[in-house]
Amino acid sequence: MNRFTKTLSLYIEGFKTPVFRKKLLFTFGILAAFRFIAHIPVPGINIALLKQFFSQNQLLSLLDIFSGGTLANFSITALGLSPYISASVMMQLLALVVPQIEALQKEGEYGRAKINQYTRIATIPFAIVNSLGMYAILRSQNIITSFNLLTTIALVATMLAGTMLMIFFGELINLYGVGNGISMLIFAGIISRLPVSFIQTISVADFSNPQTGLNFIILIAMALALIAAIVFVEEAVLRIPINYAKRGQSTYLPIKVNTAGVMPIIFAVSLATVPSLLGQFLAKLPNQAVANFATSMSHFFRTDGYFYIVFYFLLVIGFTFFYTSVVFKPKDIAEELRKSGGFIPGIRPGISTEKRLQYLINRVLLIGAVFLGTIAVTPSIVQKITHITTLTIGGTSVLIVVSVVLELTRKIENVVQTYNYDKLSY
Repeated sequence: MNRFTKTLSLYIEGFKTPVFRKKLLFTFGILAAFRFIAHIPVPGINIALLKQFFSQNQLLSLLDIFSGGTLANFSITALGLSPYISASVMMQLLALVVPQIEALQKEGEYGRAKINQYTRIATIPFAIVNSLGMYAILRSQNIITSFNLLTTIALVATMLAGTMLMIFFGELINLYGVGNGISMLIFAGIISRLPVSFIQTISVADFSNPQTGLNFIILIAMALALIAAIVFVEEAVLRIPINYAKRGQSTYLPIKVNTAGVMPIIFAVSLATVPSLLGQFLAKLPNQAVANFATSMSHFFRTDGYFYIVFYFLLVIGFTFFYTSVVFKPKDIAEELRKSGGFIPGIRPGISTEKRLQYLINRVLLIGAVFLGTIAVTPSIVQKITHITTLTIGGTSVLIVVSVVLELTRKIENVVQTYNYDKLSY
């Protein structure tokens, strides 16, 4: 309670700061425009069937999260930020094999600007492929009834334009607003759907049954425990002491427990739900043998099954180790420390430092991997325990919301400290 009071006071003090208040109001304006556009639907879509289809498919539900909540409505920004996130991941992976991109990563602001430009260009083919794939899936479910070349081109062009508009909104928030623009748009999409989900749950719940009330209590308790666990892990940092002999200084190298963020969940859910999604698509084929096999595969990989939960959990752990090996490179860090005259106490610079860093990151990474795996399978576990499917705890959604709030809190704290320091200077 004491920490909550301090955080609330920090937000109030931050809003009194003219610079931050201007940035915050600008951000609210962009988010309001985004939510308005998110309710402009693409014509020719059966929205009722679409929502039912999304509720039965976790992959599409996750993509809806990263679209900012626009995909389930199939608005003009239906693809949202998913193609941009895919392009960003591709650029990070290309940096491992393309020396030019790796060199750009080390060129500071200019390098980041060029990589962002390449990422936006790479978003275009990703958006086209995603929109065509989504069109084929929705047609197989009879959600889209019309089919001709002109309609397809118009649909793809509309969804591509919507994705680029979302990127533009995110860039505006980065330049003139507060927080990371992409994260803020996703955050707004998640928060905007909570009241609707809550009202829907209340309207269909049978509170005359005592078990329903107990299930709601369990749901709330698990939600609070999940939020507390995410805050604890997101704030957890391993501090590796670093000494500088020539400067006579001591500092530390921070390594977050959750170094990979939500990216391993994106990779894992994309792979884990492919059999179910493919099965639903092939089940519509006229070949009875293929259709029966596809139906069995969809049933075996259903998202509420124990096999899927275990498989998904292990995939998240595996992708966490893979992604961290991409973004965290002990060899580069050891080399930078050697060049700057820094060293870990008791460890020789160079190869020994690299091995020590790799040993420490592996130990911390195991905790972060199990944490992300638990977050990922939480929705399926909650549904099995409470039998509440309309208001389940989306582990990925909660992780994004908590991360954005923590980041925003740190930014407000920095703005307030800078503002007070400037006042004292005058």
